[in-house]
Amino acid sequence: MKFNTLFIAGLFCICLNLNAQENSMDYFDRPAVYEAGISLGPMNSLTDVGGRKGNGTWGVKDLNLKNTTLSGGAFIRVVYKNAFAIRAEVNAGRVKGNDSVLAEVKSTAFDRYNRNLSFRSNIFEVNFLGELYPLTLFGTQGSVYYPGAVSPYFVLGFGFFHFNPQAKLNSKWVDLQPLRTEGEGFAEYPDRKVYHRTQLSIPLGFGGRYQVSEKINLSMEFLFRKLFTDYLDDVSTTYIEPSLFQKYLSGADLANALALNNRVRTDDNPNRKVSAGDRRGNSDRNDHYFSLNFKIAYVFHYKLPTRL
Repeated sequence: MKFNTLFIAGLFCICLNLNAQENSMDYFDRPAVYEAGISLGPMNSLTDVGGRKGNGTWGVKDLNLKNTTLSGGAFIRVVYKNAFAIRAEVNAGRVKGNDSVLAEVKSTAFDRYNRNLSFRSNIFEVNFLGELYPLTLFGTQGSVYYPGAVSPYFVLGFGFFHFNPQAKLNSKWVDLQPLRTEGEGFAEYPDRKVYHRTQLSIPLGFGGRYQVSEKINLSMEFLFRKLFTDYLDDVSTTYIEPSLFQKYLSGADLANALALNNRVRTDDNPNRKVSAGDRRGNSDRNDHYFSLNFKIAYVFHYKLPTRL
């Protein structure tokens, strides 16, 4: 009798243990866990305008932190088995640049400083991204959701962004795309097409995620946007013959185009001028923008099981 009782009790404990394991694995085997959150952080860009000393270089060497602005957004994320995630997000921000920022290094950035161009462009984007969590994918970390878990990740996807480059003229901001400042759409320049202000982008980057509690996680993420346009700043190639503007534009657009196409600095040299065909930008490299965002997310899921 005593043996039977102990045997039954032992089976009962084993069943409880197996059930606990099953429940524990049930959570981690769930097809998806849902999150929603917001983000905030600095945004900057790499374009033909502004930059740092020298004739203009590629990448971080030409990044001017003085042109940093603030961006923010909201997102939803679905995490699959702690290793992969898909995310949809909307973000808004602004990029800007001006050649006058080179005043302190004008001796080494003579041409860009005297070119004297400037721009700003509001950015609105919709991104669809995939996230990869290598620690859980390769089994060195059990879950991204246990409080205290730190999870690095990589990001890649595609998005659509809207931009609208503007320049300031007589204390007013003027849209630059309708002015065709480099002859876009002019028959005389068949290779210069009118650029669209809504375009495709390829966002890619990396981040680190920290699970504060069962319901809240924080992350810091760097996201670079590869673009397929050189006109984020409305500057790309060479100056055109100013008389052509009269053929295609009229009224305020004509006056603004003549004023904003060529803003070369003459305060120190009244004879300084540019001619059609002179370099205005560098069409060899497209423009890009990027952000470093702090994210906070709320997790929609059942209470985590006890660790076994």
